[in-house]
Amino acid sequence: MKRRKFLKTTGAAVSLPILLNGWPVAAMGRRPIFNTFNNESGRVLVLVQMNGGNDGLNTILPLDQYGSLAGLRSNILIPENDILGITDTVGLHPAMPGLRGLFDDARLNIIQSVGYPNQNRSHFRSTDIWTSGSPSEESWNSGWLGRFFQGGHPSFPENYPNQEYPHPFAITMGSVVSETCQGAAANFSLTLNDPFSLAPLTEGEPGELPDTPYGEELAFLRTTIAQTNAYAGSIQAAAEGGNNLVVYPEGNRLGEQLRNVALLISGGLQTSVYVVSIGGFDTHANQVEEGDATTGEHAALLGQLSGAMAAFQADLQQLGLDERVITMTFSEFGRQIRSNDSLGTDHGSAAPLMVFGKCVKAGILGDNPEIPEQVDAQEGVPMQFDFRDVYGSVLMDWFEVPEDEVRNLLYADFQYIPVLEPCTPVKAREAAIFGQEIEAQAFPNPFRDWVVFRFRSGGEWVKLSVYNSLGAEIRVLTNRRLPAGEHEFRFDGHGLPPGNYYFRLQLDGRQKTKALAKL
Repeated sequence: MKRRKFLKTTGAAVSLPILLNGWPVAAMGRRPIFNTFNNESGRVLVLVQMNGGNDGLNTILPLDQYGSLAGLRSNILIPENDILGITDTVGLHPAMPGLRGLFDDARLNIIQSVGYPNQNRSHFRSTDIWTSGSPSEESWNSGWLGRFFQGGHPSFPENYPNQEYPHPFAITMGSVVSETCQGAAANFSLTLNDPFSLAPLTEGEPGELPDTPYGEELAFLRTTIAQTNAYAGSIQAAAEGGNNLVVYPEGNRLGEQLRNVALLISGGLQTSVYVVSIGGFDTHANQVEEGDATTGEHAALLGQLSGAMAAFQADLQQLGLDERVITMTFSEFGRQIRSNDSLGTDHGSAAPLMVFGKCVKAGILGDNPEIPEQVDAQEGVPMQFDFRDVYGSVLMDWFEVPEDEVRNLLYADFQYIPVLEPCTPVKAREAAIFGQEIEAQAFPNPFRDWVVFRFRSGGEWVKLSVYNSLGAEIRVLTNRRLPAGEHEFRFDGHGLPPGNYYFRLQLDGRQKTKALAKL
């Protein structure tokens, strides 16, 4: 997603700042979007952006792959005895006892190996992909939640707030608005640092404006300032009427943001989306302290995440709000499988994603990533789940968006997965099929020139792809509905260099990613 400029026309007479008293504004062209949003349930989605690219292999540890990991990242790997086991094959970083408590209390869903095809390892571009929901080869001008809001409010920001919608649609905690909420004409999110200190902005003198690009942008600016001042009143009223019933960790910036989120929700603010963030996950060096892999920069960050999230969930429970709020993490990419010589890790591919709350489908979704004993240079964790499938499934189960609209909002190949188990019924898709294990084989494996994939389907839509070790989708063998029964597909790889590859099989929402090796 391109960085936006307030004045887009060349030769403009003046240049105005994007940030006004901490409230960013932006102008961009309109385009028609389908109808979607009218949240009458009072449900809230909180996004936690983990900036920098989190090392998923040292956050959610695949215990059944520990031997391979020990040979590939021995200088940063958590000692096996220190890992907080949550199942026989999965463990958490020892800095996250709060998250283990949430897992034990059935308030945590871990989704394994989330990413997208043809992974881009640039911080800026990959963040754009995650926030817009675009394919990796396309740049979209709107955020996935901005398009969601836009459906029911095509004229926004004109005539907002109003009697029917007096509160902000979304709030970003911090000083920079979240691109997830960028709509066609404006961002649906306001930025907020201190809900008790909202100084009104000067709206300027009214009057006619010239019929020029400058006049159009100035009109937009006036509308945004008036809207900001109007929203500020409802935010401050909610803050003054709200409450926190739990003590949050001292000095924890993420905890401070989440405390304010709980405060505003408890005070009656009708905002549907909050975006909070924690930075510092670009751990190329000093991810751990030499001689003690349980300490260091990554451990400190995960400790902040764990402590803040445990306090937030306890606060929501005490306030009686835990059936109204879910929280979801995301980061632009994971890290590479092999550590570097600077006690760190470099930009990788897929990583786990976590969803918190009383109304999640608690447990672990997906398989542990397979870690070969030898990996190619720069190899990352292969994708099992497309992040857009996570987004779309949350929209379906939490905000009751129909599946066909989710496909228009995100992508045509969207596949529903059971991320949530809402505490109150919604018109969501039946998920009984998703407990069924996929049986898939590749032979010979390792292979030299060709390999055959064999699997059984029940007459559903099937996609079978082959990926290289950097996360690029190099061949799609089928992407259509197949008749029920056993199927075989032959892949000719004689022109490929030797190394590690992966095949990903999707069966109507169920996914399996398995390792291949070319001799």
